[in-house]
Amino acid sequence: MALSASAAASAGRGARAEKVRRIFERFDANGDGGLDRDEMAALVVAVNPRVKFSEDQISVILDEVFRTYAEFILPGGRGLSLPGLLRTYDDGAGDVDRDFLALSLPPLESGASSPEIATGDPAAASSPPSGAAAAASLLDDHIKPLGAAGAAPSSSSRAAAAAPAWATSPSHGIAFDSSWALLDDLEILVKRLRSKQLRRTSSIDTINGSGGAGNNNFDSFSEAGWSREISGQADSASTAAPWDETSRDYLTFVKELAVLRTRADASRSREEAFDNHMVIGRALSEHRLFRDALNSFRRACELQPTDVRPHFRAGNCLYALGRHSEAKEEYLLALEAAEAGGSQSADILPQIHVNLGIAMEAEGMVLGACEHYREAAILCPSHARALKLLGSALFGVGEYRAAEKALEEAIFLKPDYADAHCDLGSALHAIGDDDRAVQEFQKAIDLKPGHVDALYNLGGLNMDAGRFVRAAEMYTRVLSIRPHHWRAQLNKAVALLGQGESEEAKKALKEAFKMTQRVEVYDAISHLKTLQKKKPKPPKGKDDSPGEEAFVVVEPSKFKRVGRKTTLRQDLANALDIRAFERTTKLGHCDTELLRKEMNETDVPISYSGTGNPEKSIRKAALEVILRRLLSFLKPDTFQGSVKAINERILSVLDASGSGRVDLGMFFAIIAPICSGPVDKRKRVVFDALLWRPASEGSRGQIRRSDALSYIKLLRAVYIPNHGASDMLEMHGESDPTMVSYTEFLEMFNDPDWGFGILSTLVKLEDSDHIRHGRHTCSICRYPIIGSRFKETKYSFSLCNRCYSEGKVPSAFKLDEYRFKEYGNESEALIDKCMCFNLHSKKLEADT
Repeated sequence: MALSASAAASAGRGARAEKVRRIFERFDANGDGGLDRDEMAALVVAVNPRVKFSEDQISVILDEVFRTYAEFILPGGRGLSLPGLLRTYDDGAGDVDRDFLALSLPPLESGASSPEIATGDPAAASSPPSGAAAAASLLDDHIKPLGAAGAAPSSSSRAAAAAPAWATSPSHGIAFDSSWALLDDLEILVKRLRSKQLRRTSSIDTINGSGGAGNNNFDSFSEAGWSREISGQADSASTAAPWDETSRDYLTFVKELAVLRTRADASRSREEAFDNHMVIGRALSEHRLFRDALNSFRRACELQPTDVRPHFRAGNCLYALGRHSEAKEEYLLALEAAEAGGSQSADILPQIHVNLGIAMEAEGMVLGACEHYREAAILCPSHARALKLLGSALFGVGEYRAAEKALEEAIFLKPDYADAHCDLGSALHAIGDDDRAVQEFQKAIDLKPGHVDALYNLGGLNMDAGRFVRAAEMYTRVLSIRPHHWRAQLNKAVALLGQGESEEAKKALKEAFKMTQRVEVYDAISHLKTLQKKKPKPPKGKDDSPGEEAFVVVEPSKFKRVGRKTTLRQDLANALDIRAFERTTKLGHCDTELLRKEMNETDVPISYSGTGNPEKSIRKAALEVILRRLLSFLKPDTFQGSVKAINERILSVLDASGSGRVDLGMFFAIIAPICSGPVDKRKRVVFDALLWRPASEGSRGQIRRSDALSYIKLLRAVYIPNHGASDMLEMHGESDPTMVSYTEFLEMFNDPDWGFGILSTLVKLEDSDHIRHGRHTCSICRYPIIGSRFKETKYSFSLCNRCYSEGKVPSAFKLDEYRFKEYGNESEALIDKCMCFNLHSKKLEADT
């Protein structure tokens, strides 16, 4: 009677084990159950008849064998045990079939097996040294599939195969016996590769004098902890393959792997071939051979394009390889397949959303990630990780209250979730609840004493509260864990400055500069040196009273302008705030022509959500995709910061109702004034964006006055929130049905009191970013003056943009009013000085 598939597999394994046993018995001359050095030497020479070994070569080979397989050496000098010889063949030290033939041993009888090893006893088989898997052979390519129900092999069969942990789990999904055979053979290939690379690494370490014991990282990669659930951006580096993919050993492995893939493709059905490739891919990914695993999963995708599993696992491999955009595409395909699969894919659907969200975050798409984390939490309310990731992403876009709620829910489900406690502390600090924030940071540290983020954020909280000693302690602890954490080093310097430790702060700043080479750190060091060398001198006739503040803040009415070109103090304050937002979002590097291109090419369906008026409104996540195109030059981390600032300042105003949708035309009109390009072009794009909205279609180049007023109201609410836009609407009316042309719109836009006349001041700031005024420094902050210089005409002290806008003057100069003249550059100051000199000379001539 023909053997069943599982019986054939067991027979194959037993036949190989029997060959090893006969080889062992052939050279165990004294029958003590072990091969001593003489017996092992005889075996090496006998199986290599064409090689002439010297005594030294034999000695080196035996030393290596007895050292590598020390755990299989029997006491009393008996030598290597039978399980030890099995392991040498299992690791690729020799070819069982070739050695068996070389020794001219009699062939095995049909059905022969090793009574010692192939017992079928699960307890015996579970031992790695003596399990039948250690002697598993390459099985026949065409093994019949399991029963019609697709059941997996019995528990005894799995135990006999000594399969990896993932394969013996209840949800491994292996449906064909041929897949088990391929898995056995692949494990042998991987062990052989590991053994060779580890041996080569040990040899290199020995040559370099580094030993090698501390450099063996292979075992640390034995299980892929993130293969079912990616842990986040930082894990991409930590899960990198520990293999040398340029070595000859690896190239040999790839060729042998190709043979297994050919066997998989030669299966009798597409279902069996699919199962084969999935098993190969899964095993390779568990061993961190992600490139090779990806090839297997993609072949599985070709065989069954609508199956969710290969797309999901291909996405995991791509993410581990740092190819986040491709990973996102695979997860989207997996999501499409899962949603089409109905209840069959219900279990994996939440995890697809989670991993898709993580891949999107890696690209900087945090708003889109929020939607997928939220969907995962809806599908699986007990998914603590989805809730934690949702809370972290919401914090990342500035929605702190919502982040607090999600993180509290994650902690409720998993009280020992250190990362959730840390992020909750950050959210609480952002909303001003510092007492609870400290408690949450401390919980994270208690759960995980080396939690760098919790220590760093707790340092920041103490810094904000003025507790500089405690802040410095936190940053020191961070640096003890991560010595190259330059932000902690820089903040430690600031904390030391707060304590008055100038010398220590200077040392910390120098260390931070060595780590990062950032110009702002260099400027900070230079500024600290300036403060130590120079102290502001009191004017003649003024006493430098001890304990007196270096400056005072005076009311705006005391600041008078000399000439119309001098900017008003409040206008400059508003323009500086807008300029800071422009820098944070990087919209100043986005050409307005790109906005026009988006309007021409983006097809947005008209909806009647919110106000009931027709709008081209889209969800925030879809708007984020458009922003990514506009700011394609930004790195993911920088883009995240840009989205956060835009969400907090612009989208919160445009979506005051919290519907999650925004009017795209109004959004373009809001950002156009702070994008790059000539001022006239910016204003024209604003008008075109308002024309692009459905309410203005067919109006022949005109917009409704009420729409123009609504736009200016929103514009001022976004950029000048301290000025009441509602007052303007009460004065001018919002229901005016008349139409306005571009020229009339410009008059409204340029109005300095009720429009956006501040744009001219903003453009002046943009143009003066790199203008320096020689050796002139601000009399308040002592920094070199960049941009405009504001000179007080009576006492001739100078202020920078920031100090002038804040109304600061040196405390030594107490006047009823201060008269300032603005100089855009030193040429203007020189011309002004020459003119004053000429006027003074003419006056002297007239007097004489």
